[in-house]
Amino acid sequence: MGVPWELAIGSWELAQSVTLFGVTSTPKSPADSFSVITQVVLPNDANPLGFILGGTVMHLIDMAGAMAASRHSHTRVMTAAVDGLQFLHPIPIGDIIILEARATCAFTRSLEVQVDVFSESTLKGTRRRTSRAYLTFVAVDADGHPLEMPPLALTTPDEARVAGDAGTRRAARLAAKQALAAEG
Repeated sequence: MGVPWELAIGSWELAQSVTLFGVTSTPKSPADSFSVITQVVLPNDANPLGFILGGTVMHLIDMAGAMAASRHSHTRVMTAAVDGLQFLHPIPIGDIIILEARATCAFTRSLEVQVDVFSESTLKGTRRRTSRAYLTFVAVDADGHPLEMPPLALTTPDEARVAGDAGTRRAARLAAKQALAAEG
């Protein structure tokens, strides 16, 4: 259903395949990279107030994002950036934390991944979003050198919208990186 589209600089182009290092790669959809982590929040994951530690959530976000990036690229990946992260609701001990990650936009050597975090009440069966993060991953070889990123096939208007917004997020990330580097 629909036509697969690839984000290209300045326009949308139909993408059939791309050749990277002599290997032809067919664009992959965000569904191909979809990854889920689900676990119960236990006391060793919690702060003195009985809620999961923010650092634990950040670790799980990075892990879910890396899984999605690896599924997309079929290579080793390294985290290059994490966009701002806000916690909307605490997740108490005994509830379930669910992280859903998917590729949102492929650039030449990097991939943006969206990770949505949910809590699920084990007593009520209700689920609500607790945070969302966008991470950037770089595909690397065994020596840590960057590799080309396979293209992303966008098949829905929502996927195209999120990928289109990725350009703005990327520009902000690169500007922040340059500002930090300039500080020395």
